Amino acid sequence: MFDKLFSPFDMEYISRKALRTILVFHALSLGWINGQQEIDYINEPEADFEQRTGWFNEEKYGMFIHFGLYRQLGGVWKGKEIENYAEWIQAWADIPVQEYAMLTHTFNPKDFDANFIAKTAKAEGMKYIVITTKHHEGFCLWDSEYTNFDVASPPFKRDIIGELSAACRNHGLKFGTYYSIIDWHHPAQERNNDGNAGWGWWGEVRMKTKRQEEYITHMKNQVKELIIKYDSDIMWFDGDWVHWWNTQVGADLYQYIRELKPSIIINNRVSKGAIFKKDFGTPEQEHPDDELKHYWEACYTMNHSWGFKASDTDWKSPQVVYKKLKDINGKVGNLLLNVGPDGNGAIPEKSVDILLEVGKMSDKN
Repeated sequence: MFDKLFSPFDMEYISRKALRTILVFHALSLGWINGQQEIDYINEPEADFEQRTGWFNEEKYGMFIHFGLYRQLGGVWKGKEIENYAEWIQAWADIPVQEYAMLTHTFNPKDFDANFIAKTAKAEGMKYIVITTKHHEGFCLWDSEYTNFDVASPPFKRDIIGELSAACRNHGLKFGTYYSIIDWHHPAQERNNDGNAGWGWWGEVRMKTKRQEEYITHMKNQVKELIIKYDSDIMWFDGDWVHWWNTQVGADLYQYIRELKPSIIINNRVSKGAIFKKDFGTPEQEHPDDELKHYWEACYTMNHSWGFKASDTDWKSPQVVYKKLKDINGKVGNLLLNVGPDGNGAIPEKSVDILLEVGKMSDKN
């Protein structure tokens, strides 16, 4: 292969050491490692893509679970009701990082029942579950080697992600792990003092100077833990809107994940979701009027908030949810319907009632 790179005249004057160096760099540029060419997962052949993702396009219906430290607050901070999504309470109440971290001392979702959740999803007709293993707040729902801000810190010692992964397997469901690109707790990022109150301060969180590479390494380490330890079928990313996250780092992360587990499915927010559409698009609280040219999944809440909010009783009726499911499936899309466990880790009774009623309507039709 390399005899075409240099003329006899070149070869005469290139030292052996220099030649070895040139050949190594050329091999890397072609993607050759240990005699084998690296697979370009971004430019995956269409037939291979269809074979890998076909199950997702056929499943049609899944459960989203928003679960984090925020659920124990229920939308209230220091006796005051905080507006907007409950899982964003740190942003909207502008809670300092270290003060927010104190919530780990009272983290005790004793009523979290993975088997009940998976069994309910199965009865509803759902085919997969995606849980927020790390939302924007940065708290990890598994014991991560790379942070102390996780379930191993509080007195609560159960592996709830392991429990849910096992329950999904037992009930024949696929298992997905959500991971936020932004992290309000990690020292590489900071509150954006130039942003607008609430959303801008924390939603547009800044990356500190010369710390992005460190943080991306941290992300890769944690994503690898989720895939290796829990055998995730789906990696579901969020937070791609921040300016320091771009298509280049997104493509690199996508490639890294596929190397870890070639069969895994990844949502488009791993890169810039407005541009990148592999492996599936993710419209939020809305869905298109017509079929799309790529796979997609619309995620919806059953009330207003994704995370548990005690005062949020504006529930969608089973009829409304079923109509959305039918319309989305008719346009060759999936519905990812959210539940938000309460302060003790239990799925709100109203959510269960809606889920089971939609399941009955689906069975009849």
